[in-house]
Amino acid sequence: MERHVIDKSERFSSLHRGPELLVLANAWDAASALLIEQAGARAIATTSAGLAWAHGYSDGGALPRATLISAIQSILRVTSVPVSVDIEDGYSQDPATVAELVGQLHALGVVGINIEDGTAPPELLAAKIAQIRERLRHAPSFFINARTDVYLRGLAIAGSAAEVVRRAAIYPRAGASGLFVPMLAQPDDIHRVIDGLGTMSLNVMAVPGLPNREMLERLGVRRLSAGSAMAQSSLAFIGSQAKTFIETGRAAALFDSPSADYAELNARLAQLN
Repeated sequence: MERHVIDKSERFSSLHRGPELLVLANAWDAASALLIEQAGARAIATTSAGLAWAHGYSDGGALPRATLISAIQSILRVTSVPVSVDIEDGYSQDPATVAELVGQLHALGVVGINIEDGTAPPELLAAKIAQIRERLRHAPSFFINARTDVYLRGLAIAGSAAEVVRRAAIYPRAGASGLFVPMLAQPDDIHRVIDGLGTMSLNVMAVPGLPNREMLERLGVRRLSAGSAMAQSSLAFIGSQAKTFIETGRAAALFDSPSADYAELNARLAQLN
């Protein structure tokens, strides 16, 4: 692995050690990744939902592995900051197959992943993480963010924080670097989870009612992700603007809202051709 990729990997890992919150605006294609980096991002993570939708697939494990690899190559081509990839459940129930995919991503220059348990037993995710660590034993700084869907899927209506903590004891033993808990938002629950995490960093997702940045930092949260929210809002804007334009034929409707500067964006990409 080239030295600059190792440096990016180590830098990405260090961003999770605080005290400043790592804020990730999730990208879904090369153009969104470029704009996010230009906005001042210290690192970029992908949104599995946005990336799947951009290629005509539903979120939830439907994206072909070859399509994922191609999309990530495009994102890496236009970015200079560390890039982490959401691989959902690894697109396979076989830990060795999942580790092979992560090995491919790492070889491209990816410095970390999100990988989720979903409704499967946590032991299966632990087995996948262990296989990934074995495959990447020469890359100890590669960041494995174990996502648990306890809150997102309502897997433990009573005692959800306790169930997250239980899983948080399993995943680091397998080699996880951090824990991602979508829909975890209440300060008391965040506090309980962090108390049970040990050395793992906690990643939460932007949802309505989430404490502000300062409160998250005081609680000890290390990473905040936009998830699919930016992709969703962007697609909603496209749908709304298209509807107005089709119904009215009013050209000015296309220029009522701020837009990316054509010359600037095209020139930036032309430098990478």
